[in-house]
Amino acid sequence: MLWAANPRPAYSTTPAASSSAAMASSAAEALSRRLGAAVRGLSGAWYGRHMAAAENAIRTRLPLVDLVLEVRDARIPASSAFEPLCRPTLEPDGRRVIVLNKADLADPSETKKWIAYMKQRSCSCVAINSHSMESVKELLNIVRSRMREIKHGESNCTATVLLVGIPNVGKSAIVNAMHQIGRIAAAEKGKLKHAIVSSHPGETRDISGYKVASHPNMYVLDTPGVLSSRFTNDDFVSRLALTGAIKVSLLQEYDIAQFLLALVNSHDEYKKWENLNQVGANVSFSITSTSRSPNKKRQYVSDHTQDFVVKSVRQILFDSVSSFKGGLGKEDEFSSLIDCQMVSLQEAFKISTESSEDMGKSVALKLLNLYRTGRLGHYTLDHVPDDWQEVAA
Repeated sequence: MLWAANPRPAYSTTPAASSSAAMASSAAEALSRRLGAAVRGLSGAWYGRHMAAAENAIRTRLPLVDLVLEVRDARIPASSAFEPLCRPTLEPDGRRVIVLNKADLADPSETKKWIAYMKQRSCSCVAINSHSMESVKELLNIVRSRMREIKHGESNCTATVLLVGIPNVGKSAIVNAMHQIGRIAAAEKGKLKHAIVSSHPGETRDISGYKVASHPNMYVLDTPGVLSSRFTNDDFVSRLALTGAIKVSLLQEYDIAQFLLALVNSHDEYKKWENLNQVGANVSFSITSTSRSPNKKRQYVSDHTQDFVVKSVRQILFDSVSSFKGGLGKEDEFSSLIDCQMVSLQEAFKISTESSEDMGKSVALKLLNLYRTGRLGHYTLDHVPDDWQEVAA
């Protein structure tokens, strides 16, 4: 399995900045371990009967398919590895392509390092965005090329591809896009089925086949997401929870949001928001204007995805971190900063509830949604091992 080093913030190399970053990172890691321990305390509640059945079905099909596409989250290339493929007895030697999906949400420079790392380990790897047809076309071309190699150029045959991965990495979105690109005749367009795509993990329950190409005829088998039945690495677990691979209903959203804010506070991304008060400060975000263009999206105060709300969230986070006078290396003071940010974000999200518990949950859900859609920056939480980077340099 590709184990990653702990995340390292990319601060400037000045002694003061490096020291501050290291202290903040240390406090963030403490929250990560706490969240990971909470998940492990659920005693495998995320691994239901459907996952066990899906894993057995995948095991059965592995020897029968021509190619395996292992989909991972580009933000966590190591944490999102499909555990069954890491066992020597199940490794589809030479028949696997690792697909780093959601590359549009990850740090591009880190994604390039991961692709180079995979290549060094003689493993095919491609980064894609399942919502970009051009990106999926690149993947489909790679699959076709590999199939020609496997089938020795034979065109009158049938090839099968098994799509596997943990929950919520975008497998169904990928198969739908491949399916749409590869439809072979107008007569089939209304008849070919599509996979159900959801932002919630665990929606795919059965293995389904979708035709994506002809000459040779190529079918992709979409499989349910499967997590390991137990975890030993708390950092991996917390990252899986943050990116949405583990059902939110099993966890406290507030705890996950706290971990998210710890990451934001200990990375460099928030510094890009320094000039929000100057850049575009005169832009009006009125929600009552009647001179709005017919094609312009109506702006609602309660819609946290609106640009003016996201701008306010970013400004609050930048101001709070920049003006923080406490000790970043002290977990209690670092947690106090996060609690203050959660309270301040209530106003940015226009949340008004009597219950502080409801308020915290609402803030957490909206904040997590902004992160998971890339509105709070592009973070890669898993980094390639240090020893590889030294060799590559």
